[in-house]
Amino acid sequence: MAGVPGEAAPGLTLVVLAPTDPMTRGQLRRMADLARDEGYRVRWEEARGGAGAPLRTIGALAGPLRRAERIVMGDPFSRYVQLLLTITRARDLVVVDDGTATMEFVAQLARGERLVRWHRKGGRPGPRDLLFAPVSATARRRLTPVPGRRVEVFSAMPVTETPEGVTVTANDFTWTRARFGPPRITKGADLVGTSLVETGVVDVDRYVEAVHTLAKTHGATRYFAHRRESTAKLHRLAGETGLEIVRPDLPLELIARRGPIGRTVLSFPSTVVHTLPLALKGTGVRVAVCDVDPDWLTENASPRAQGFLSGVTGTARDVHRLASVRMA
Repeated sequence: MAGVPGEAAPGLTLVVLAPTDPMTRGQLRRMADLARDEGYRVRWEEARGGAGAPLRTIGALAGPLRRAERIVMGDPFSRYVQLLLTITRARDLVVVDDGTATMEFVAQLARGERLVRWHRKGGRPGPRDLLFAPVSATARRRLTPVPGRRVEVFSAMPVTETPEGVTVTANDFTWTRARFGPPRITKGADLVGTSLVETGVVDVDRYVEAVHTLAKTHGATRYFAHRRESTAKLHRLAGETGLEIVRPDLPLELIARRGPIGRTVLSFPSTVVHTLPLALKGTGVRVAVCDVDPDWLTENASPRAQGFLSGVTGTARDVHRLASVRMA
């Protein structure tokens, strides 16, 4: 989707491994429609729709995966993606992901470490992790370049450790800017939510209080929810902060380009502090990021969490840094 509008790659089929989360499914449905509008073939797989779904999906995709010369994948930490990587014989592998996990994936690949999401790193592997370990190890080897196999990472996220032989290509959101906008800019501020509570990194009470303080300080009136935020938390935010809760049906970068969007967009450390400045380039919108105070972290948060979140903020370009919200 980052290419020139209207120039679909010949022979390319997009496969959606449908999740169970309703909000994520909804966004993927809309993105699938956009892809079809651009001339791509889209294949929707109910990969998680019951006990027999994984076997049916793998069986249906095994042939195309073995025949494919090039595989473009999203989340390399996904067990489903890792499992499918063990099937393909493609000599050209491309990871396309603008999430913060991309930073950790490239670093882990460079250091030869097992692939573990940053918010889980430091914890003891569970029984399922140990059972899946051989598949994960095979996937990591497939994602390591060797003579005759090319690996590329296409992302807007900063990459500080580049594995030997891996090509890194920057996503500058050219397609997004050409396809949408420019947006109407409002005088107020908008706040972008995160799923740090849902992933067990940040305490919910601290998060709600921080959102309330941030919105009051900067005059924010709308809260763009992350697709993984729980309904219960969002109801609480609406009641305690007075913010209008918006659940986008498309990724925020596209929503922002379509507008209206606040002149200031406030965020905690997340993907959007890297992607929104690119998507909104030339519009005059200011993206501001508020650091996560160490006191907000839960007792179960990974030891890696604070350093990783600081790195997400510190490597962001064209953003205004705010001091973390201090609470009594």
